[in-house]
Amino acid sequence: MGSKSRAVEMKLLESFFFFLLLSGVAPLREVPPSSCSAQIEAIINLQLQHNSSGFRLPLHHPQSPCSPAPRSSDLPFSDILHHDSSRVNSLLHRVTTSAASVPLFKGTALGDGNYVARINIGTPPKPYTVDIDTGSSLSWLQCLPCKTCHRQLDPIFNPAASSTYHTIPCSAAYCSTLSSATSNPSGCDSSRTCIYEASYGDGSFSFGYLSQDTLSLSRSVAAIPKFIFGCGQDNEGLYGESAGIIGLAKNSISLFSQLSPKFGSSFSYCLSSPSATGYLSFGGYNPGKFVFTPMVKSSADESLYSLKLSSIAVVRQSIALSEESPSIIDSGTVITRLPLEVYSAVSAAVVRAIGGKVARAPAYSIFDTCYKGSAAEVPTPEVAFVFGGGAVVRLPGSNVMIDVDSGVTCLAFSEARGATIIGNWQQKTFDIVYDVGKGRIGFAAGGCG
Repeated sequence: MGSKSRAVEMKLLESFFFFLLLSGVAPLREVPPSSCSAQIEAIINLQLQHNSSGFRLPLHHPQSPCSPAPRSSDLPFSDILHHDSSRVNSLLHRVTTSAASVPLFKGTALGDGNYVARINIGTPPKPYTVDIDTGSSLSWLQCLPCKTCHRQLDPIFNPAASSTYHTIPCSAAYCSTLSSATSNPSGCDSSRTCIYEASYGDGSFSFGYLSQDTLSLSRSVAAIPKFIFGCGQDNEGLYGESAGIIGLAKNSISLFSQLSPKFGSSFSYCLSSPSATGYLSFGGYNPGKFVFTPMVKSSADESLYSLKLSSIAVVRQSIALSEESPSIIDSGTVITRLPLEVYSAVSAAVVRAIGGKVARAPAYSIFDTCYKGSAAEVPTPEVAFVFGGGAVVRLPGSNVMIDVDSGVTCLAFSEARGATIIGNWQQKTFDIVYDVGKGRIGFAAGGCG
């Protein structure tokens, strides 16, 4: 690649950063633009070497000085955890009952704990910042004219300004897919246009028209025509300042499923630490560096990514999980939830391993195993996930403890009744591939580089 074309590619990829909108953390020191450009160039080189059949987009940690978007600074971390708990309750309902229906509530925005992406929709293409969610199927954007729209970073999508925008009729197959994609029935207006209703366990919802338009993810990749998404006229709840949601679940209406004919039936990502640049990738991957565990079927919600977490090892103690206990991996949940008896055993094992080396601190929000000092100062014991099929994932100390307040760090797990949910805090710095075609999920340590 020539220097001119490489420079153009760098500029293009800079506009597609991903970042996590967690609040309440002090910004890192400023770094020169050349350092950020070097990280982006490393992503380009990885794509050229390993993923020429697909495409790879940079992803940033919320504290990264290279993050291009503004962040809220007045949202307590406890509110993010409250939002996280509401999401977990919704996911538990979906995996522990055969009829997963989530009631509608009007929510008040508390901030956004999801990873978000810059995509382009329409002709001519316009950029939008959207949540990326492996636990959701339907993608949607806030659209004009708005009955109710929350504040967002970008101008609200105007369907009338796109020459390739169309609504979807009620007779279309995608309209009948909405019931399984959103757990809500579809509707029709007087002109027989399909109406969607997406609701979430944290009280958020979106209501509008099922639509199609051209999706552009990168100028180095051909645009995807007739991308199916929701054009939301009534959107309320906990979306931060994003323009909507991009769903990566297994339902046929998700972005992943719509891209599969072009890029294959897998995608991967790495959620970075503040000092590195991560990615979201569609297309080929190198299977040699991963350890794999089989996906398992869920009788309650087949769109979620279910797997079997067999046990958790804390130093030399192995804590088994029930064979009947379902497990899912979810990019939109921050903190891993464990069944009560398993969480209690993990917490007790961590406390025994740390001993009296560090003073205990009071409980904080959903955390009850806390210490005085930062995560870097607490002698964190080794914790490992052991999955079905024998895959072992050893967590770095920074994935085991989390700084919640000035001078306080806590064990970054909590309890939930009925299921295990592996959150994004424990996924950090791992390359994770969702190979739906082969029915497996792979993990590789030391990713994002």
